[in-house]
Amino acid sequence: MQDANLEEQIAGARAYENLHVPALFQQWCPWVLDAAGVGVGDRVLDVACGTGALAREAATRVGGGGFVAGVDPGRGMLAVAKELAPAIEWKEAAAESLPFPDRSFDSVCCQFGLMFFTDRSQALREMIRVLKPGGKLAVAVWDSLENSDAYPIEVELLQRLAGEAAANALRAPFVLGDKGALTALFEDSGVESVGVTTRNGTGRFPSIRTMVEADLRGWLPVMGVFLNEEQIEGILEEAERSLADYRTEEGRVVFNASAHIVTGLAGTV
Repeated sequence: MQDANLEEQIAGARAYENLHVPALFQQWCPWVLDAAGVGVGDRVLDVACGTGALAREAATRVGGGGFVAGVDPGRGMLAVAKELAPAIEWKEAAAESLPFPDRSFDSVCCQFGLMFFTDRSQALREMIRVLKPGGKLAVAVWDSLENSDAYPIEVELLQRLAGEAAANALRAPFVLGDKGALTALFEDSGVESVGVTTRNGTGRFPSIRTMVEADLRGWLPVMGVFLNEEQIEGILEEAERSLADYRTEEGRVVFNASAHIVTGLAGTV
């Protein structure tokens, strides 16, 4: 039973890598690494690494003299990460308890994971703990839902056709969009010299159906929400109409996806 569950996790992680990474996440990797000042020979940690997109990009930057590690609580995500980049050190761990000694890394990055941590402040304290004195932290989180394209429409659609729990599951990635509250979270957690920069990325999916079905069959179950086939087909049918403004002539879906990149430093003492 456990092996079957792991296989399901691995299948989900492969789907995530093949669809969500190129559609949304890959473009942010160089921006986050730039914000963290990652260069040749550095030691870099990717927290909540998923299938390892950012860690792989970091490995190309640091070169043979550097070191890259990735941590994630998801066994399926890590299995795919190991397949794609076996030379990187992958560890199963929660952000709130990083399995590394104090002052181990020049840079720590976290790309779109902070929103889902059980204790965000503890996770940030752990990231600072494993940074060398003066080391740099860079964390990406999505902007507020109201500042996003396409997803507010999908959330409204889920609210209407599937209920509050389904809509809240899709709202969850956007809960740290308030820049003032975000800055306070980092400062209160002991991060020094906190700065927040907002950038505009682009979401690109092959079709409306692909985008929405990935959320219904992939994201919602991760958040504990399971819809029946009748609900799924009804939502997909309605989505074709509701999201039509974001469909290109070729049938793809393209929309603005803004996010905040928060930077800070570990103390020098």
